[in-house]
Amino acid sequence: MTFANTMKYVFMATSANFGNMFSMAGASLFLPFLPLLPKQILLTNLLTDFPEMTIATDAVDAEMITRPRRWNIAFIRKFMMTFGILSSVFDFITFGVLLLIFHASDVQFRTGWFMESVVSATLIVLVIRSRRPFFRSRPGKYLSIATVCVAAAALILPYTPLAGLMGFASLPVRMLPAIFGVIALYILSAEIGKRYFYKLVKD
Repeated sequence: MTFANTMKYVFMATSANFGNMFSMAGASLFLPFLPLLPKQILLTNLLTDFPEMTIATDAVDAEMITRPRRWNIAFIRKFMMTFGILSSVFDFITFGVLLLIFHASDVQFRTGWFMESVVSATLIVLVIRSRRPFFRSRPGKYLSIATVCVAAAALILPYTPLAGLMGFASLPVRMLPAIFGVIALYILSAEIGKRYFYKLVKD
């Protein structure tokens, strides 16, 4: 069980970090401003670390402990590339929505990407943590609590007095359904991608 939960953390951390690095580097090529400020990057990393830290207490699917497993670096690398690139694709979709549809300012852009990035990174933990469809694998209590709390914090923060301190601004309500739509499409795509990944790539 310890090994299974360790692998969950490795999958999440490597794919998320690879995707964020790719998105940040790509956005810097065409944006006339920083995609996120340093303090915003640190806050994003801090918030998304909370659900991952609870993985140690997470429930483990029965099929993951039917036989001993070992490290497979090639498998981890393929997982990182697949889901890291998928994450980055939806980051760029978010960029397009914010810039081309809503003509967001630099502060609105950072706020919108922060919200999308934190909420999607938090929810994707529920998808990646199991080979089953996410709704057929019940997460541990602490993971569930951390997921809800972090997602709520990311959505509420831009509408609090702390927003100015962190360089955020409250977004127009009309932007929110678009951000939620991107997140929902990302979760659905990750769930479908997971199914095919485990069929095609053996560990």
